[in-house]
Amino acid sequence: MPPSKLLRFSQILIPMEPTRNSSSSTERTSGKKTVVSSASAKPNGKSIVVSSASAKPNGKSIASSATAMTPSAHASVGTANPMNPEATTGLSSAHRDQVMLFRDVSLGPQEAELRFRLIHLWEARNPNTKILIGQEMLLIDEEGTVIQGFVPAGRVGTFDLSAGSVYKLTNFFGSRSKIQYRVADHSATVSFSWNSSLSVFENPPVLFPVDRFRFHSYDEFRANCDSKGDLYDYVGHMKLVNGQTISEHMVLDEADIAEKRHLCVHVQALDGPVMKLYLWDQAASDFCQKFKSYGGTPSVLLVTTVNPKHLGGTLAITSMSSSRVFMDSDVQPSKDYLEWLNSNAEIANSVAAEVVTKPEAVTLEELFTYIKQETSKVAWFECTATIDDVVRGSPWYYISCGGCNSKAFKGHTSMICNNKKCWKTEITGVPQYLTKISVYDKSEQAVFVILGDAGKELSGKHAAELVATYFESNEGVGADHCVPIPQALLDTIGQTRKFIVKVSDHNFSGKTQTITVTKILPLAVALPATSEEPGASSGFGNSAGDRARKAAEILEADEAKRCKSG
Repeated sequence: MPPSKLLRFSQILIPMEPTRNSSSSTERTSGKKTVVSSASAKPNGKSIVVSSASAKPNGKSIASSATAMTPSAHASVGTANPMNPEATTGLSSAHRDQVMLFRDVSLGPQEAELRFRLIHLWEARNPNTKILIGQEMLLIDEEGTVIQGFVPAGRVGTFDLSAGSVYKLTNFFGSRSKIQYRVADHSATVSFSWNSSLSVFENPPVLFPVDRFRFHSYDEFRANCDSKGDLYDYVGHMKLVNGQTISEHMVLDEADIAEKRHLCVHVQALDGPVMKLYLWDQAASDFCQKFKSYGGTPSVLLVTTVNPKHLGGTLAITSMSSSRVFMDSDVQPSKDYLEWLNSNAEIANSVAAEVVTKPEAVTLEELFTYIKQETSKVAWFECTATIDDVVRGSPWYYISCGGCNSKAFKGHTSMICNNKKCWKTEITGVPQYLTKISVYDKSEQAVFVILGDAGKELSGKHAAELVATYFESNEGVGADHCVPIPQALLDTIGQTRKFIVKVSDHNFSGKTQTITVTKILPLAVALPATSEEPGASSGFGNSAGDRARKAAEILEADEAKRCKSG
């Protein structure tokens, strides 16, 4: 496909009902890039957009449907009664006064009638207590304007709601849209109140769009990272699923996905690098179902309302409770993307996800130089160093909560989790690594702290296994006895390993100079420390900011934490 025919997937598309010939209106928010998609197309494959003669104050034209009625035309319904033109006039006036479009919704109680299609609905729960807050919805009117809807917890179940249906609603409250995790541009939310009346709109005289998407580019996601602002949609092609390369006969480990409640997909859009997309709970389940439903392995993935955030030091996007999952031929934007993908396979396959996600390699000297920079931010790096000793004088492990891995302490009758957000009231203590080692390369010395799974990667054994072995061999020792450093750790002295380390806020504040290790690569792939020249990465101090940003953007994250909002 020639580049001129490609759709801009960082823009908004509004597919219409596939069985009817119509196009839709653009989103009415200034500053947003908009494209509309219609079921009817020109012979050259481009979407038909019919522009209205009216224009917005910001100079952008409003694209309207060729068959859908404008408010003024809509008011003329009833002219089929030529015997009583006065009755027609009365109906027209009543309609104009009582039916409200989303663009006119304001804050406060409203008695007017709204007509809309329900795109999607989902539960909103407190992220900590899991108590139901209410039911949230995404609604679209005949003009293609989208607004968020809300049913308070006490009224959930009162209204018969079904995604895809068209409704009439009278009596509602226009509440102010939330600032965080918004799914629509409108400043108001349609809240169902005590006197709200909802009914199915049978045989509507106009066509209501079936969906609306808001796509963001990689640069836009990066600019909004960790802001907890609006949630936008993403479409791209899949590179890896839980570390597996996309192949013709790929099989998902659904039991593992169900147990972990999430999966990770490496995805790439037309205008950006490979990113990690984490799908949680219902989105992960929907992904598995859709993936299996295709005869072959699908290529394109479209996920709505994703949250950009730093996970493991790199930009990632995560699903929310409002997210929906589409693949190859599910919706028009994914179909358009698949068409481009099939015509540009070489471009799509030119980037290897494994290469993109490799962290930046630095020496210890360069690492400390970076820490001293005033503009430095939290980032991950790869350091090759030799273990000089295991630091004595402090415990090499701690007792964690078996549910969330936070530090646990003894209560009157049982172990208690130190994490106030952990839902477990009675826990089983599990030993976890908290081991300090001194390391060096040809440029500098440092103290690394080995945490969690990184300890097993170093010693080959779980901390719990080493602690249990010690107590089995020393039956007379009390439970409070501090287990000495095991031989499995002492045997690592003199080994040269590749460490993935995290430079944290406490390093910048000067509270400690110890560097946290999040992952240790296998010994077989480690390079001898003598192969590192002191100036191997010369110029790091002069461009530390650029190198740090690069490292933060291309890191291979070890594991993402669950997003707790939305």
